[in-house]
Amino acid sequence: MANATKAARQRPHRMKVKMTVSDYVIVILMAVIMLVVFVATLYPFLNSLAISLNYADDTMLGGITIYPRKFTLDNYKNIFTKETIWKAYGITFARTIIGTIGGLLITGSLSFALSRKNLAGRGVYTMLCLIPMYFAGGLIPSYFLIRTLGLTNTFWVYIIPNLVNVWNMILMRSYFQSVPEALEESARIDGANYLTIFWKIYWPVSTPIIATIALYFGVFHWNDWYTTFVYITDSDLKPMTSVLLSIINEASFAERMAAQGADAAVIGQAAQGKAVNVRSITMATMITSIVPIVAIYPFLQRYFIKGIMIGSIKG
Repeated sequence: MANATKAARQRPHRMKVKMTVSDYVIVILMAVIMLVVFVATLYPFLNSLAISLNYADDTMLGGITIYPRKFTLDNYKNIFTKETIWKAYGITFARTIIGTIGGLLITGSLSFALSRKNLAGRGVYTMLCLIPMYFAGGLIPSYFLIRTLGLTNTFWVYIIPNLVNVWNMILMRSYFQSVPEALEESARIDGANYLTIFWKIYWPVSTPIIATIALYFGVFHWNDWYTTFVYITDSDLKPMTSVLLSIINEASFAERMAAQGADAAVIGQAAQGKAVNVRSITMATMITSIVPIVAIYPFLQRYFIKGIMIGSIKG
């Protein structure tokens, strides 16, 4: 007991810092700013979700905020009852998964090679990668190249041309350069070759940048519609973004015909029994397309900032 009392007396006391009026003002001001940013960021999403779940006739009256006045699932039923939507989702998921894995492997291998200081012609290879990053060949040469390679109207037009992204390569190369050289030297002493060093040393310790680049590749493949617009005419190969865009166009066409006073039979034939308007279907389409990415992002967020900071600072 005496020893405990003595130790308590010898323990330094923590000084309580008294906050001044200016400190309180700054704290309150920061809280207000963060609240405004949070509301401004979240409100558009909640408003879009409310409109997508609201009955079309009621939506036309306006005034929808963050909750639907007349709840309905007709907007989503209109999307998911389409014959092509499930096939389009399959194309999108397959493209995103294969494209992300392939992009990580090819871009990662290129990044590792260019991060080696003893690579012969390293500067030349880097310059050859940077030139097309700033000076693209243009749409027509790109189209003829893809057609000559036989990739038009094939699934692989989504994958092969996008296996290497120069910006992602620069970030990964910078991260690999930040890994202590002692790890590689010890592996070389044990007889490991570069392939072993890449897979068993650099890849496991580079989780932050790998997760970051995987998110970049995944978001690109999930949202890309331009490749389909230029190189794909086969409806069976169109991804979700293109099919959802066609649904919006159909709803917009039916609404324009109704506004112009077209014949009721023609309008019904164009709308095909839809109980939605173009705004409702647009919001439902947007929610449908972003929910998977929003669901995945929290799992990669903790790696995102660290990967970008290390990659950019070292670069």
